[in-house]
Amino acid sequence: MDYHKTDFGPDPAVFPVEIAAMNNQTFRTAVWTGCYIQMTLMSIPPCGEIGMEIHEDTDQYIRVEQGCATVWMGECKNKLDFQKRVRRGDGIFIPAGTWHNILNTGRHCLKISSVYAPPHHPAGTVQFRKEDAR
Repeated sequence: MDYHKTDFGPDPAVFPVEIAAMNNQTFRTAVWTGCYIQMTLMSIPPCGEIGMEIHEDTDQYIRVEQGCATVWMGECKNKLDFQKRVRRGDGIFIPAGTWHNILNTGRHCLKISSVYAPPHHPAGTVQFRKEDAR
């Protein structure tokens, strides 16, 4: 199965998320988009970051599938008072309306799976590089 080329939603689907994330070579790929939830996979290079962002009406759950990183969150873009180091297996819960960023602090690509509720990106989104996300 080629997870980074097809959005399997909204049809029912079962696939190994960790393996799909490990094989993902894109900055962001939507692998399943339904009416109320979406999963994307991301690959962040060493010293790379997701970038400061906020989703006003979307809760987000991120799971670290490989690597280590630092996550920052806060109510204001210039006051990120929540900071944690994360590693493989950790889950990050980001409430709607929260500014956040994740920096890859490891020597290898940071591989993550991300769930948005409701969906945040258009179905079928594939962003090969961070620059494609802007």
